[in-house]
Amino acid sequence: MRPIFSRRQFLALLVVCPALLSARARGSTNEPLVVNVSGAEQPITVSVTGSTPDLNGFANQAFAAHGRYLRAAAGTAQFDLRFTLAAPGQVHVDVRSRAGASVLSQSVTGTSDHNALFRAADLAVKATSTLNGFFASRLAFVSTRTGKEELYAGDLFLSEVTPVTTDGAAVLMPRWSPDGGRLIFTSYRSGFPDIYVADVASQRLDTFASLAGSNTGAHFSPDGRRVAFVATTKEGWREIYAGDAQGRGLTRLTRSDTGKTSPVWSPDGTRILFSGDPGPQLMLMPAAGGTPQRLDIDGLSTYAAEPDWCRADPDKIAFTVRTERKNYQVAVASLSGRTRARIVSGKVPAADAQEPVWLADGRHLVCTAKAANVRVLYLVDTVTGQATRLSQASYRESSQAGVWGP
Repeated sequence: MRPIFSRRQFLALLVVCPALLSARARGSTNEPLVVNVSGAEQPITVSVTGSTPDLNGFANQAFAAHGRYLRAAAGTAQFDLRFTLAAPGQVHVDVRSRAGASVLSQSVTGTSDHNALFRAADLAVKATSTLNGFFASRLAFVSTRTGKEELYAGDLFLSEVTPVTTDGAAVLMPRWSPDGGRLIFTSYRSGFPDIYVADVASQRLDTFASLAGSNTGAHFSPDGRRVAFVATTKEGWREIYAGDAQGRGLTRLTRSDTGKTSPVWSPDGTRILFSGDPGPQLMLMPAAGGTPQRLDIDGLSTYAAEPDWCRADPDKIAFTVRTERKNYQVAVASLSGRTRARIVSGKVPAADAQEPVWLADGRHLVCTAKAANVRVLYLVDTVTGQATRLSQASYRESSQAGVWGP
């Protein structure tokens, strides 16, 4: 008979509290050598104006959250940005230099007024900084807005959010398909921790994996054709499996009695990064399976979990570390050379910062801030360390973000 885990045990042991992923981590005395991020770049000054109060508010909110930009009065800024609602779902963006020269003038169509605005703002970022924009990203997250955990999807600033689940069952670790059309996640809706795939547009829900024990941490490969996840074997070991995007041809990739969580694919799809005991530590193996190798990064904590691999810069990873103060923070490290792991979540106003996921621009990430019984989402600029709260009043209890970006 399939073993049954209580909801409390499942959440604590498998996902929500990294401190419980390994009892050995709790007693470790070898603390991480990490340094806080500090920004040395000069900000770009911009004046930001929208033709309606709604556009004006969200446009200013977006650029205030970026970390590369500093808002200033019109005529004094390096660039004047104006966003005009041209038609339903269409926004025209005008960018002019301080001298009055036209830098950008373009109409952008989106799925809504807000989506068009954020797409237009991304073009303004590219035109004024050469950086890729991220404002039009989509966010999936878990919230207790109704009093029970449900999965939601919306824009990055939670201006337009829709429920993906409405069954009140524990839901965990949503991740987007590369095309942004599907979400894969773990749910307790059957009474067991199984993996499901939801078509966001049609709200169709299909079972992906329902192996004996727990099924967690599912993650699409970069081409969307395969999925890696963790399942419990009949021996009680937590092993990494992979199969096609429909849940067929499931193959066991690891074989050991150590705990494993959070598998993520390399941007080219050839390797899988995950967190494993003892420690836990970050481990790397070929996507087809093989002997995992521990990552050797200067300053890497004896506790390293919840990794995410940056798509825009394959040399960068983000993960959760345990600090000298015995709390949890988000760190970023390079896979090449001997660069030190560095904390980037030091400005997040909470006891812990966990569950990092990269945005498509390769500079920003979203993480969960945890303090007492409060969980909220923050946007973090990994260059300057600037932290911006994303969770609004309606979704103030939010966590476990998954991010998709064009």
